[in-house]
Amino acid sequence: MVITKDFSTMLLLVIISSLAFVSAKECDTEVDHHKLLLSLNRRLLSSLETQGGRPNPSVHLALRLSSHHNLAMENNHLNSLKTKLHNDLQSSLSNSQAVTGLLALYTLALKSSCFDLSTVSFSVQGRIETLLMHLKQQMEQEKDHMAYSAGPLTNYYQYSLGVLALCVSSVRVNNHVTNKLIHAAQHEDFRHGDSESVDTYAMAGMALQCVKNAGFHVHSATGLNAALAKIKQKLLASRKSGGHIGNEFSTGLAVQALLAMGSPETEYTPALEAMRTSVRCNVYHNPMAMSQVLPALNQKSYLTVKHKQCLSEDDSLVLEPKDPVMELDTETTVNLTVEVVTFSNKIVPYYVDVPKGSTLLEALGILRDKTDGFTFETESSLWGPFLSVVNGEQARQSDRRYWSLSSNGNALTEGASDFKIKKAQKITIQNKSY
Repeated sequence: MVITKDFSTMLLLVIISSLAFVSAKECDTEVDHHKLLLSLNRRLLSSLETQGGRPNPSVHLALRLSSHHNLAMENNHLNSLKTKLHNDLQSSLSNSQAVTGLLALYTLALKSSCFDLSTVSFSVQGRIETLLMHLKQQMEQEKDHMAYSAGPLTNYYQYSLGVLALCVSSVRVNNHVTNKLIHAAQHEDFRHGDSESVDTYAMAGMALQCVKNAGFHVHSATGLNAALAKIKQKLLASRKSGGHIGNEFSTGLAVQALLAMGSPETEYTPALEAMRTSVRCNVYHNPMAMSQVLPALNQKSYLTVKHKQCLSEDDSLVLEPKDPVMELDTETTVNLTVEVVTFSNKIVPYYVDVPKGSTLLEALGILRDKTDGFTFETESSLWGPFLSVVNGEQARQSDRRYWSLSSNGNALTEGASDFKIKKAQKITIQNKSY
């Protein structure tokens, strides 16, 4: 995953995760697989106590796909989804906003709790229609947008998520909607800037595999199979020497896709071990990242939701005492250069000393406080806040632009609240197109 990934423009905006978990160890190599899964499960469950803003349906989905549960906490979170998130979606739909991905995740989260989707509805412009009807309408709008644009209304990640949510809910997906996704996969249109998006290939793979399993696209079996073969080829070609597919943050969805597509174990076992190593080394801090990794480590995919039964579930998961938060050493500072590259490619450099070990988000806050002319604003997402405005300049989804973050020329693979400033370096914040 490229860590420029906000949910409202999924995969396309700079993430500034505000949730972090502090570990006393860099890597704990002594933890066996079962204990490792329980540890990650507890950490994700613990995030329910600290999450701010709207509840995260992806976190709920991952908890429900786990083998061990804390049913009381999960039920409380389900109620939050049905009130807070539902109300947010109601507002977005009433304002004609494109919320395909969020509607789809909400659908998957409810279904993972075996909730009757036919009882969930929204009232828009005086008309009351079900959640699934609104999701179908969003998908039609996405498809229609491609008649005069290079891509869907949001992006192919959300488009794929919408197809998947409808399919696992046993709703027949319009062949024209599916054909657009098949065509995009065959023509390698799943890109983020100059790079291919492993996350999008993975989500499209799960969506199209669900369509194939359901027999929804029997008239174009050849094209569907070719698209699935292309997706699998792309995922396998993205494997790294250390086992990850793409990077640490895209591997969870990639493994889910390979599992859904029935790949042999030899094709995803190295990725499973790479994720286990990353968990041992405390790589995954953001609840959204953990929510994509945990199902994969349980060797389940989002397709599992289609046939999930909420019967005789293990209710043994309990939270452990939290580790004390370590105080930041403010005595030792490092030099930081922050370079802002505007839409017109104007480069504006700034210089600031920050405490060693500061997160990038903290460093940007210090720079803003100490420097005239540097400002930034954030907006919320399921991945945490993301940069939306820098020095008064927006990078808007409507213009297909986003703020990219890099350190010494290398794109960040962590959110800005996870990325620690441990040595002098140059951070580049650039207004890019996608």
